[in-house]
Amino acid sequence: MLQSLHVKNLALIEEAEVDFGPGLNILTGETGAGKSLLIGSLNLALGSKFERDMLRKGAESALVELVFSEDSPKVRRALEKMDLEPQEDGSVILSRRLQAGKSTCRINGEAVTAKQVKELAEVLLDIHGQHEHQSLLHKKNHLEILDGYCGEELLPIAAKVAGLSRECRELRRRLEEESMEESVRERERALAEFEWQEIEQAKPVPGEDEELEQQYRLMANSRRIMENLTESYRYTGSDMEGGAAGALSRALKGLRSVSVYDPRLEELERQLAEVDSLLSDYNRDLSEYMSRCEFDGEDFARVEKRLNLLNHLKEKYGGTIQAVLGCGEERKRLLAKLSDYDAYIGSLKEQLSGRERELKEACGELSAVRSGNAVRLAAELKEALQQLNFLTVEFEIAVRPGQPVSAKGYDDVEFLISTNPGESLKPLDQVASGGELSRIMLAIKTVLAGKDSVGTLIFDEIDAGISGRTAWRVSGQLDTVARSTQVICITHLAQIAAMADRHFVIEKSSTEDNTITDIRPVEGEESLRELARLLGSDTLTDAALSNAREMRAQALEQKNKFKRQR
Repeated sequence: MLQSLHVKNLALIEEAEVDFGPGLNILTGETGAGKSLLIGSLNLALGSKFERDMLRKGAESALVELVFSEDSPKVRRALEKMDLEPQEDGSVILSRRLQAGKSTCRINGEAVTAKQVKELAEVLLDIHGQHEHQSLLHKKNHLEILDGYCGEELLPIAAKVAGLSRECRELRRRLEEESMEESVRERERALAEFEWQEIEQAKPVPGEDEELEQQYRLMANSRRIMENLTESYRYTGSDMEGGAAGALSRALKGLRSVSVYDPRLEELERQLAEVDSLLSDYNRDLSEYMSRCEFDGEDFARVEKRLNLLNHLKEKYGGTIQAVLGCGEERKRLLAKLSDYDAYIGSLKEQLSGRERELKEACGELSAVRSGNAVRLAAELKEALQQLNFLTVEFEIAVRPGQPVSAKGYDDVEFLISTNPGESLKPLDQVASGGELSRIMLAIKTVLAGKDSVGTLIFDEIDAGISGRTAWRVSGQLDTVARSTQVICITHLAQIAAMADRHFVIEKSSTEDNTITDIRPVEGEESLRELARLLGSDTLTDAALSNAREMRAQALEQKNKFKRQR
């Protein structure tokens, strides 16, 4: 449920906060007061395009924030997918700060992309705008509506069809790419054989290049290494006059000759003896290392040649020994394919034929599910339309299999309607007017409200093109939906406004240099005065208020009747 909307510095709104409630939330106001701004701000919070001129004059930035008290499994899964968590109280906060040239979207305080906001919005609310009912004229939307009604029953089969469709597309692509002339195929085979043999004959080993590079560095710098090691050995040995070993030996001998006179000198003698021992170990280890450092010219040439070969292969086939080996395996597979090309193509065709049979069977399963649900949905929609004053309506959902197979199956789905006795069923675009389409969309939303876990439905002027008794029917249907789902509705009709559980008025006020739109809740006498205005009364006479009071009483009677029945 949408708990609150906070808007700041957007168009004519300086700052406004609306606290919505469960049930039917109605918003009314004079034409031009800014009712469409409410839907606009909701859409902005949900990631729609932002233009610089939407900012309030003089403001550097705007803010739109939505707070949802929603903790359904569907919402939790959507948040987990984004590595987000709900607030401690279970609420979800969507906010968007808007500035010239940029905007920042957040969910529960964490920065997210506009795409992520839209994905989460799909499980939180459903906005039905003024022109959305025109989408009913496009048959592709009929398929989506029917699939939405099918719900969980359809999902595994639809996923199977989509997966098989992808496999078929990939196999067709491979077959198309593999269609080559024999001369081209022979050139590819010769090249693959040459490259495979080049790698196979080299037999590179992972890590070999690093080991050879180390050997090469040692051999290339062998003379310099030996000169410096020899010098180090001389200065630390005992052969050279003044060498460290001889000096240490003499120092230790002198210290031992006097340590008997003072016990404190024994510790110094021990320390110097350790240094002498360490230096002796160093000289011994250095001598052994130097004896092994005999670099042969042939060994150097062998290492250099092998390293050059490995570097050539790495440069040609991918930069690492692992990549070279992988390339060799790929060339080996290509050779096997090209050596028996006809069998390979035959195998691909056989795979494609098998997948196409599976896809056709899965499409049949999908079509059967749709056909069964189409009958039930048509019956529910007919009942809902009768509640909306289509008293003699006939409604049918045609599911016609046999269309070109796609990721959604092979069904062509179309809504057919007859609104007058004796008339044959026809497509919506041949029968329904704008006002009728609006009511048909409301009927669809009413039926799908029980199939969807979306907690909030928003209707922007669902009352377009209707009045009188039909308006009462629409009002009653909105009230029916609002008993299980929060409904927010912008309307011009008093019949609908009278049914409100919470009533908000959108007003515009102006001074010499400023215009402000404000949204505030009304109830009691103030709500009655707004109903009187919607009824067309220029002045709030006793008769106008009486009419409004009677309309409100009629709406309450309808609500109470439902409660008694329940």
